Amino acid sequence: MDSNEHEPAEGVLPPDVPPPAPGPRAPGIAGLSTPYRVLAALALAVVGVAACAHLAFVFLHVAPPNTVSKRHAALIDSWVYPEFEQNWKLFAPNPLQQNISVEVRAQVRTPAGELVTADWRDLSAEDGAAIRHSLLPSHTEQNELRRAWDFFTGSHDEENRPSGDRGALSEEYLRRIALNRLTPAQRDGERIVRIQLRSATRAVAAPGWSDEKTDTQTYYRELPWWNV
Repeated sequence: MDSNEHEPAEGVLPPDVPPPAPGPRAPGIAGLSTPYRVLAALALAVVGVAACAHLAFVFLHVAPPNTVSKRHAALIDSWVYPEFEQNWKLFAPNPLQQNISVEVRAQVRTPAGELVTADWRDLSAEDGAAIRHSLLPSHTEQNELRRAWDFFTGSHDEENRPSGDRGALSEEYLRRIALNRLTPAQRDGERIVRIQLRSATRAVAAPGWSDEKTDTQTYYRELPWWNV
């Protein structure tokens, strides 16, 4: 009998020997199948184009006026305002010397049908408490409310009348921020009917070594009630 009669053919494993484990998959996109690699590449391309377009709009917004920014001013403003508006007051020769707090209150309809007016709520103080002692405070907590109020006051007169389309946009933006802060605090069955905002402005007191006299009284600017 041939001694090789019961030996397996070359390249064929015996029945009791498990097949070798597949090799490790290539890391990243290279380890995906071809259709998924195409989808991932398209998604990265879309994100890259959107990021470049955003940077271009912001650059044209903050750059000195030029032919491109003047020709496409409406498009640039529609993209930048209000969420991406830039401000350079930090580098102004005369920095702000006032503390401005934005406060809000709401009229709430209870499940029993009663209309209740809540107390004033200091939104700026809440943002300050969230920022204090935080190693990585969010941009929203630092700037969203402050910039929204600056946006409103810069597009309204002393009688709180809007000036142009930006005035109406600033009202909607400020109302949306206030409602987002108020809604989580509502109890079941309650419904916010109207909201009102105001600012409390206090001048920063002069340092102790200065002879300057500063009026540190708090002055309020109340906005009209806004229906929700």
